Amino acid sequence: MLKYVKLPFLKYKRINLPFGNVMNRAALIILFLCIGFAACKKTTVGGLAGYKAQAAIDDKIIADYLKANPTLVAKKIDTSGVYAVIIDPGSGNDLFTNSTLVTIGYTGRLLTTGQVFSQTNDFHPSFVLAQVIKGWQLGIPKIKKTGIVRLLIPSRYAYGPAAQPQLGVAFGLKNGLPASAVLDFDIQLFDVTN
Repeated sequence: MLKYVKLPFLKYKRINLPFGNVMNRAALIILFLCIGFAACKKTTVGGLAGYKAQAAIDDKIIADYLKANPTLVAKKIDTSGVYAVIIDPGSGNDLFTNSTLVTIGYTGRLLTTGQVFSQTNDFHPSFVLAQVIKGWQLGIPKIKKTGIVRLLIPSRYAYGPAAQPQLGVAFGLKNGLPASAVLDFDIQLFDVTN
């Protein structure tokens, strides 16, 4: 639409203004709203209901495992669903915060099959506690330096509903770590740095 615009440096020049009439603007707004609503699709898989359903499945898997292995003395950490078996409590007065650097050795297995998907062997990596999975953040502070803990971690405190295609391939998991995997870790704490 062409309009006359009175500007001090452009006296009475005709310029083309896009979306000049109200109908064009309204049509464009309606189009964007339709696209926005079409992109928001309600799903029954995710959300709070999906989270609670998967939590119930994970808790049953861990409960069945503990029932089948009565010699394991596992303690539930708070209300998280993560279980810790303290093999060796270690020694020292270590204080753990989110910025604590921990040097560990670990073996990670799928709880349901026992298949190893990650292992450090003689290499002992260091991690900032805030940058590891939530199950480790809850379980590692249960021991001190030189301590050993076994953690049974539900998927919501591990990698959640996302598959991890790179993890476990070197250990024979063809498609990597599956989605919603319940994990079993043996962790030895070698050093703690604050």
